[in-house]
Amino acid sequence: MHSDAAQDSRDSPEGSRIVIDTGLLSPVTVGHDHAVSDAVFAIALIRAELALTQAWAELDIAPEAAAIGFEQTFGVDAAGALGAGFERLDLAELVERSVAGGNPVIPLVGMLRAGVPEGAREWVHRGATSQDILDTALMLFARDAGFEVLAHLVEIDEALTAFAAEHRDQTAAARTLTQHAVPTTLGLRAANWAQGVDRAALKLDEALAQLPVQLAGAGGTLASFVQISGAASAEALPDVYAEILGLAIPDGAWHTVRWPVTELGEALAQAIGALGRIAADVATLSRTEIGELAEGSGGGSSAMPQKRNPVGSVLIRSAAIRAPHLAATLHAAAGLFVDERPDGAWHAEWQTLRELLRLALGAAGNAAELVSGLRVDSDAVERNLALTGGLIVAERISLVLGPIIGAERVAEIVAAAGRGADLAALLRAEPGLEGTGIDIADLLDPAGYTGLAGVLVDRVTNAREADE
Repeated sequence: MHSDAAQDSRDSPEGSRIVIDTGLLSPVTVGHDHAVSDAVFAIALIRAELALTQAWAELDIAPEAAAIGFEQTFGVDAAGALGAGFERLDLAELVERSVAGGNPVIPLVGMLRAGVPEGAREWVHRGATSQDILDTALMLFARDAGFEVLAHLVEIDEALTAFAAEHRDQTAAARTLTQHAVPTTLGLRAANWAQGVDRAALKLDEALAQLPVQLAGAGGTLASFVQISGAASAEALPDVYAEILGLAIPDGAWHTVRWPVTELGEALAQAIGALGRIAADVATLSRTEIGELAEGSGGGSSAMPQKRNPVGSVLIRSAAIRAPHLAATLHAAAGLFVDERPDGAWHAEWQTLRELLRLALGAAGNAAELVSGLRVDSDAVERNLALTGGLIVAERISLVLGPIIGAERVAEIVAAAGRGADLAALLRAEPGLEGTGIDIADLLDPAGYTGLAGVLVDRVTNAREADE
């Protein structure tokens, strides 16, 4: 299929076609969005049309030769090679002709009928309406791209689980509301990231498994199919159609009931959000004054040669900021579908869902690279852990010493240490602790106050091992 560069394009003042979007303003998606190009969607449209003819043939309504002729012209073989008909189909022309009818199916049907053998022409688009084909193609398109996102999420989860196991007991400062709180471990932080990714992968997998075909005719009644083949064959047709395409069998028409789109949008937004949460931590912890983590290959600056920016995290965060609004647009559109077939609300879904898929592909691809190359500066971790002079275990001090010397006295000691006094010296000099046998050095050791961090890490790593 030529004119792949027609994706998101228009005519220039000189009349030559120029490409609107190749990722110049969306660097997070560059190199990761091949699965959501206009050309790929056009192929999905043709697959949807071909499968309908094949379904008619499987029910012995259409001649088998019609399905064979269509497939030989516009089929995709096991190696992914396109039939000769694709080479004759002009994508740029399809784009231009889509405007007149408001969707690409109308002109595509004419192109397909002109390309297939004569005996197959009447079975191209037989009984279907444009939305049947476009919705089905959208599900095919989303499923294939979604599986690519899902593969990245599995890769990310595995890398984070390995990182968590490696750093299971490496004590670090936990931060709440931006400030040092209590000790934690690097392993637990990564395990928590992994749990978010794992949950997102589960939701995405569920959403992809439920994506259905659309095949209900002009008003959602399948009347055209009944007229062509009778009620029994018409009732069986969507099931056969779904089996051919590997999509779910629909409960009925979903022309204006858009849960397949909104639930997929939610799953994609959740996945991007889980990745954005990792990126936010990495960006923060790689700040010069913190320096606990670093990306495997940081970016530079056009003006400051010393800089090593966490570019991967920055790009992933850009996707995480945009994704929820795209998912919200899908919900807004779903709430504005009317009658038995929609008007502009349907049209608003297409590019919105495609952009959400595109961002998910980009965020997941970049995140896979980010987590696989993540580096720890153990010296910085130790330095930051010691910054408060032992106050990072103030909660422990309060729990252990409060019953002995009183909460008020503990608060006074902590306050003095906060003003610069030596916490260990204050505690050793405290009269109320004489003869208690409390080991002050042990009490102030952050590694002794990580609770069940190791156990929580083990739960995550053991769960992954059990799944293998």
